[in-house]
Amino acid sequence: MLQSKKETVYIILAGIFITNAVVAELIGGKLIQVGPYLMSVGILPWPIVFVTTDLINEYFGEKGVKKLSLITACLIAYTFVIIYAAMQIPAVAGDGLVSDNQFNGVFGQSLWIIVGSITAFMVSQLIDVTVFHFLKNKTGNKMIWLRSTGSTVISQLFDSFIVLGIAFWMTGKMTTEVFIASAFTGYFVKLIIAIALTPLIYLGHSIIEKYLHNE
Repeated sequence: MLQSKKETVYIILAGIFITNAVVAELIGGKLIQVGPYLMSVGILPWPIVFVTTDLINEYFGEKGVKKLSLITACLIAYTFVIIYAAMQIPAVAGDGLVSDNQFNGVFGQSLWIIVGSITAFMVSQLIDVTVFHFLKNKTGNKMIWLRSTGSTVISQLFDSFIVLGIAFWMTGKMTTEVFIASAFTGYFVKLIIAIALTPLIYLGHSIIEKYLHNE
C-alpha cells in the first residue's frame, strides 16, 4: 500500500512517463513527411514525457528522474526482447488475420533503431535533469517555464541527432544532408510542442500542490 500522497504522485507520473516513452519507441521506426523534410512519428508522445519529466524533477529531484530513466530504458529493452520473441513464433494463416509479414513490418525495427533510441533516451534525460537543476539552483522556485523549456531546448537537440544518427545515418539509410535536415525538423517540432505545452507544467504543478497541501 502507498503510505503517502507523494508516493502516489510519483507512481502516477512514473506510469505516464513510462507509457509514453515505450509507445514512442514502438512507433519510432515510421518516418513521416513534414514539408520537404522527414521526421519520425515517434516524436508524438514525447511532449508528454517532457511534461512528466519536469514535474518529477520539481518534486522528486535529480535522483528521482535518473532512477526512473534507468528503469524506463530497461523496460524499453525488455519490450523489444518480447517483440523479437513474438516475431519468431509463426502466425496462423487465414483471412483477416495478421500475417508474419504484416507483424514483422510493423514491429520488426532494426537493431540500430533500438540502440539509437535507448542511447538517445538516456543521454537526453541525463542532460535534461542536469540543466533543469542548474537553472533551478539559479532561479529558486521562480520561473518554472525557464527551467522546463531551457532543459528541453538543450536535451532534445542531442536526442534528435543521436537517434537519427545511429539508426539512419550510420547505417547508410540517410545521406548527411537528409540526416541534418531531418534531425533539425524533429527538434524544432518537439521544441514548438514543448513550448505550447508549458501551461500544462503550471497546471500539473497546481494540481499536485493542492493534492499534497494537507499532507
